[in-house]
Order: sequence, then C-alpha cells, then structure tokens
Amino acid sequence: MDNFNCNMIFLFSLVMFFFCYSHFVSAFEFQVGGNKDWVVPPANDTKIYNDWASENRFQVGDTLRFHYKKDSVMEVTEAEYKKCNSTRPNFFSNTGNTVYTFEHSGSFYFISGAAGHCERGQRMIVKVMVAEDEDSPSGGDAIKSSGAAVSPVGVSKLVLVQFVMSYVVASVMF
Repeated sequence: MDNFNCNMIFLFSLVMFFFCYSHFVSAFEFQVGGNKDWVVPPANDTKIYNDWASENRFQVGDTLRFHYKKDSVMEVTEAEYKKCNSTRPNFFSNTGNTVYTFEHSGSFYFISGAAGHCERGQRMIVKVMVAEDEDSPSGGDAIKSSGAAVSPVGVSKLVLVQFVMSYVVASVMF
C-alpha cells in the first residue's frame, strides 16, 4: 500500500510538472517577414513587414530573427520610426543574422539603417502583448543579441524546484 501511495504522489508530481512546464515555456522565435529576408520591399508592397507583424501574436520572451545582407536593423522610438531617423537607435546590429528578444510588453519600432531603405518600406512595428503576470509594462530594455545561435527556452527554475521538492517529500513520507 505504501508503495502505491508513493507511486501516486510521484505520478501526481510528474503531471503537475508537465502542466507547469507547458504553462511557463511558451516563447517562440519568429523569422521576420516569414520566409523572406529583411530587405527593401517591392514598391507595390511597402507595408509587407507591418502586415506580417499584425498577423502574429508576440509575447514577452519571444524573439525576432532578422536575416539580411549588406544592411542593418535598428530598434528606435516611435518618433524616430515616423521620421525614418537612424541617428539615435536604441539598438543596432549589422551582422546579417540578428536576434532580438522582447523582455517587456509594448510597441517596438524597427527600421533599416541603410540609407533610403526605411523610406522605401523596410520598417516594422511590433506590438508585444501584456503578460498575464505583468502588472504594467516595465521600462527595462529588451535583451538583444546579434549572434547566430539562439539559446533554447528552458524550464523555469521555480517549476524545477517544485518538481524536486514534491519528489523528495514523496520519498521521505513513504
């Protein structure tokens, strides 16, 4: 009987672990523009990036991957976005393979830093949804990286601790 109780507690803990894991691990990487690179759009489709962004739901923790050649990507303020002003970016990368991670909700404004590209439609507004546990948008900056590697989203430390603790309790009690 004791063995049955121990197994049931372990099984319950395992189910709770996977429930919590699926709840906490929900970040995605988006290829900007879908299967297109970060390029100057055709003259008849200058809203291609904003159309793409509006078709997706972005959350805190999600990442954008920009692929491009002989260009750059910048995150700027709304005012700088409207003017296509690339002189004061909040973030700049010209590696050809840029990853940008959203650390808080709100609107993010991206433009190309290459002369004339923004004016020709190589720009995008991304709206990141408010997280359920986020009281208000924080003023912190997003985590930015230009490397090609993207680290996988791992298990929340809290979930892992809960799982280990429930296993230890089950082992000690039975």
